[in-house]
This record gives sequence, C-alpha cells and structure tokens, in this order.
Amino acid sequence: MRRAKLDKIDLRILADLQADGRMTNVELAQRAGISAPPCLRRVRALEEAGYVRGYHAEINPEALGFGVTVFAHVGLNSQAEHDLKAFEALVQTWPLVRECHMLAGETDFLLKVVAHDWDSYQKFLTTCLTPAPNVSHVKSALAIRTSKQQPGVPIEADEPRDATPHHNLDPKAAE
Repeated sequence: MRRAKLDKIDLRILADLQADGRMTNVELAQRAGISAPPCLRRVRALEEAGYVRGYHAEINPEALGFGVTVFAHVGLNSQAEHDLKAFEALVQTWPLVRECHMLAGETDFLLKVVAHDWDSYQKFLTTCLTPAPNVSHVKSALAIRTSKQQPGVPIEADEPRDATPHHNLDPKAAE
C-alpha cells in the first residue's frame, strides 16, 4: 500500500532518516521545513506504506572480533523454485551469513559472510555451506578492505521523483 506520490518533503524525510535513523522527530521536522506533528504523521505513513522497513545500528565488525569478510559465490545443482527457497531458508539459519542475494548468471547466490578469522570461515565452508543440500560449488572471495559502504538508495530530495538522476561518468569532469 504505497502512497500515490512522494513529494519533496517525503523525499527529504526519507533521505534524512536514511542518513541518521536516530534523529529526533523535532530535528527531522526542522530539516524538512515542517512542524513536528505533521512530520511524525508523514514518518508513520512512510513506514506503513513500506518505504521505511526498519531502523538499526551499524556495528563495527572488527570491534566484536569479526576480522574477515568473505563473499561466497554459490552454485546449485537445481534452480527449481522449491530448491531455491529451500536454500534461502537454510541460509536464514546461519548467523555468519549477513546477506544473501540470488543472482542471474553462472552464480546462483552471493553470500556475504563474516567470521572471526580465515580458519573460522573455512570451518563454516566445510561443515555448513559446501555439504548443504543442492550446493554444487562455492567460490570464495576474501574482502581486503571496504572503501565504500553506503546502505539504502540514493535519494535526491531536491529533484522531482520522476527525474532522471544526473550521473557524470567522465572522471576528468570532476577535476
């Protein structure tokens, strides 16, 4: 039940909430240029319409001892819908898997896995992932560093919703 049309204020609210979900309603309202009560009504309407799925804290994995991030490219023997759903359900039971994406192409699923160290990942790989039903192969890619991690989507609150975003693909133009 999405709202028919998002206006400039809705987009500004979404952009600000995405940047800082802990922002108070008063601050959010000031940024959006409206008073607090209608701002809260808009936030609730955006939540009910499914634009805002939830709020969370971004945790530093290294601070909790998760020093390794691996992207596992998983191929399945069967891509029948019930086999895909069974694999997705199994992935939900593995806490080390933080993201699961079904892909088109030679890889069926891309998993983002965090582990304390390489040995911990290897144990997960050999005891959980590769022996899982329907898994034909796994290719692991160890993340060296993360240079960009930006959740959500690009929201341009100052442009109309249907406008095509302006992207400059020429690196010299940025100079």
